[in-house]
Amino acid sequence: MDTSEFVIGQRWVSHSDTALGLGIVTDISGRRVTLGFPAADEERTYAIDNAPLSRIIYQIGETIETFDGERYTVRAVEDIGGVLMYHADDVGENLIQVSEVKLSSSVDFSAPHQRLFAGQFDRNGAFRLRMATAQHLDRLRASSAQGLIGARTQHLPHQIYIAHEVAKRYAPRVLLADEVGLGKTIEAGLILHYQLHTSRARRVLIVVPDSLMHQWLVEMLRRFHLRFSIIDRSRYEAMEDLEGLSEEGDDLTDADENPFESEQLALCSLDFLMTSEQAQADAVAAGWDLMVVDEAHHLAWSPEVASPEYRLVEQLSDASNGLLLLTATPEQVGVASHFARLRLLDPARFHNLETFREEEKQYEVINGVVSHIREQGITALSDADRKALKGWLGDELEELMASQEPAQAVVDALLDRHGTGRVLFRNTRAAIKGFPERHPLPVALPCPELYRQEDVCQGVAGLTPETAVDEEQWLADDPRVAWLEKTLTGLKPAKVVVICAHASTAMALEHYLQLRAGIRSAAFHEHLSLIERDRAAAYFADTEQGAQALICSEIGSEGRNFQFAHHLILFDLPANPDLLEQRIGRLDRIGQTDTIDIHIPYLQGTAQEVQYRWFEDGLNAFNESCSVGVAVHDHVAAQWRAVIEGATDDLPALVDASLAEAERLRALLRNGRDALIELNSCRPDVAEALTSQIESEEESAQLRDYMIEACDILGVDVEDHSEHADVLRPGEQYQAGHVTELPEDGLTVTWSRQQALEREDMAFMSWEHPLVTGIMESVTSSGLGKAALASMTVKALPPGTLLLEALYAVHCPAPESLQLSRYLPVSPLRLLVDVNGRDLSATLPHDRLNDMCSNIRRRTAQAIVPQIRPQVETMVDHAERLAEPHLEPLKTSALAQVRDVFGPEIQRLEAMKKVNPTIRNDEIDFFRKQLGAAETLLGQASLSLEGIRVIVTA
Repeated sequence: MDTSEFVIGQRWVSHSDTALGLGIVTDISGRRVTLGFPAADEERTYAIDNAPLSRIIYQIGETIETFDGERYTVRAVEDIGGVLMYHADDVGENLIQVSEVKLSSSVDFSAPHQRLFAGQFDRNGAFRLRMATAQHLDRLRASSAQGLIGARTQHLPHQIYIAHEVAKRYAPRVLLADEVGLGKTIEAGLILHYQLHTSRARRVLIVVPDSLMHQWLVEMLRRFHLRFSIIDRSRYEAMEDLEGLSEEGDDLTDADENPFESEQLALCSLDFLMTSEQAQADAVAAGWDLMVVDEAHHLAWSPEVASPEYRLVEQLSDASNGLLLLTATPEQVGVASHFARLRLLDPARFHNLETFREEEKQYEVINGVVSHIREQGITALSDADRKALKGWLGDELEELMASQEPAQAVVDALLDRHGTGRVLFRNTRAAIKGFPERHPLPVALPCPELYRQEDVCQGVAGLTPETAVDEEQWLADDPRVAWLEKTLTGLKPAKVVVICAHASTAMALEHYLQLRAGIRSAAFHEHLSLIERDRAAAYFADTEQGAQALICSEIGSEGRNFQFAHHLILFDLPANPDLLEQRIGRLDRIGQTDTIDIHIPYLQGTAQEVQYRWFEDGLNAFNESCSVGVAVHDHVAAQWRAVIEGATDDLPALVDASLAEAERLRALLRNGRDALIELNSCRPDVAEALTSQIESEEESAQLRDYMIEACDILGVDVEDHSEHADVLRPGEQYQAGHVTELPEDGLTVTWSRQQALEREDMAFMSWEHPLVTGIMESVTSSGLGKAALASMTVKALPPGTLLLEALYAVHCPAPESLQLSRYLPVSPLRLLVDVNGRDLSATLPHDRLNDMCSNIRRRTAQAIVPQIRPQVETMVDHAERLAEPHLEPLKTSALAQVRDVFGPEIQRLEAMKKVNPTIRNDEIDFFRKQLGAAETLLGQASLSLEGIRVIVTA
């Protein structure tokens, strides 16, 4: 550079440190030039002949900002003795003069050509990464599998279907009621992941029993990468401590701080909420997009009175747009209790218990017609069935009959519009394959004199007689204890879960086994802290030095999964059939590969023997899942109590009555509501299509190829670990600002779902892993790859020929929840032009051009840019002209897609509303508003230049 190129007052920017902002020449002395950088309050001196600086000249139409914050649009540029004078306006007609000396020193070169002229250009690879990122985002956002790709779970059809069906709704309010072992937690996690990934929800509250807190925390992080914050007593105590310090003079906290408002994803136990009025008020006041309540069958309600827990959840549900209730036993504690759960979901719809009972009577009739359609086809229906269909579907029946698959269309319409199918999802073990067999192993033992003397072997108390006598006595005299020691010794080294009703029993047994029998065991009960329970579970899971037996109180029968074991010992039997099913369900889960051996020691001639016989002969509850147990118990309650208390010895009559009632109830469920709900809870064809799409994304090498390229550009070292696995570590050129979720000591990742399920020490890489989404978001939101300079040798083009590859995206600012990117392409419109304005895009496609282009040394590139600036500006103008005609077709196509999606959905919901009151008005209004907003915003869309690559032929 000649000295004459620098003039005091000119504005330049540093290539090597753009954070300095816009510099101003303050001194020129000999072969040195000094610039002040007011934004950074620094001064730098450079050698004139190799200064890493670029002259900043704003062009006509660009926006400039003065040091006092005023913004103007450039209309003309005048050079006065080497210092530029901008003639600009602020939307008015009068021009004002702004010397470049008065320009703001804080500058952000957002336009790609501005970045190029300012020396803020990247190497070839960064431009390729920008293009690839946009292309992948375009494909993924348009995919029906979006939101379901990144979970570390098996692809089970019923889980995939429910997650997709529920998660795509606005503010879903549903009851997930799959039978024990079918994975309701996974379904809830998939729904949360989808809603958060697509920005349909941002704030989520999970409320669970205290015993399940840590399991939910770990499951959400391990399987779905969702980091929930626990809000508990210790959190409030820590706040109180800080408030105390604040009162002493340290301003550390706001006394009115609401911890629920400070977290986007919060996890809290119902037990804690019930003990703290402040926490209750804070949780309600915080407001939520979506709330999850596990073990919802514990929320007691009747038309006369509601439990405090129910009333609290009711308050919280009113403060949340969406609500997921989880229970494996929706009706086992009675129709009223089932109605209470539905009432939480939609109190306007489910407002009267007697009306609900009447509606349930219709299910058997509807199911009969559905069965006839599925068995005989639509054309062979009787006149009675046709008349019934006409009554249910009205004028729409003819339209459905004229569709390509009329039978399926009519069945879908019936399922969609009648009953609780939209708010209740329930899959049964009978419908979902993959469960192990159960093998009950009863052992009759003599009742010790101790229990007969104390008269504690009859009645409900007789199910756990040890709780009424001295611990040392029953440990010595109860034959179940010696039998347990002998059985565990004989089963070594197999893992065994032992469940009993009370924590005192569990503690006594675990202490006995450890100290007297020398059997490695761990206790798991409610008197342990969450951390202590987790340690006990981990000790039991350890296959090398871990415990052989886990001795659980009743809390071990809810939520926890111990399916790596297949021996279950029921030290006692519960009074409630539901509790028995939950106990067995800790091992009997989908994915269990072994037959479940259920060991059942019972004392002869006592309440234990009565209960065993009733479960075995009256309910068949040990051999298969029993969904009607509680209802049968309610029906025979008087008989059962008389027999178990010893008032009568007519056990056969109790068994016969139970058998008859169980069969009657199972027939009702088969023929009525359950059959309809099951049809609507898993549609295999839909689930198969979704699974296929997810697996096609995973099996493709695109993700690994993309990440390898991104890691190379962002300074992350990739080392081969094993088949399907790599180790990612920060390298010497690591750009931490672009890469999140990468620990300092690196991360072992696998690209295989199967390996991820087997190796929990490896991170499962998918398009929805936070490491991947973080990189993609960083690339699109930063200047990385926005401007690049490359060289190319082509015999047909003379050296020095310039080409411009321009990338345009449709710019449409809109709330993320509208998901307009699913209709407007994110993938950029690509144009390749020369200085004469010829469109060479088809002649040299992007991939081919990548193979031909080479990097230019940075110092050489910095020298070239000022020389080619006029030609680049001309080519940018040509590209703008060629791009403009593409906008309207893109907008028209996007509008058509939006209307095709929202229009039929609005019509469908309106039609359903006429016959199925479970459709909420706000759900229909939401889609109407979505459609209106989408149409308005798409009409305002424009093309935005997102990147340029200038190619110089050599």
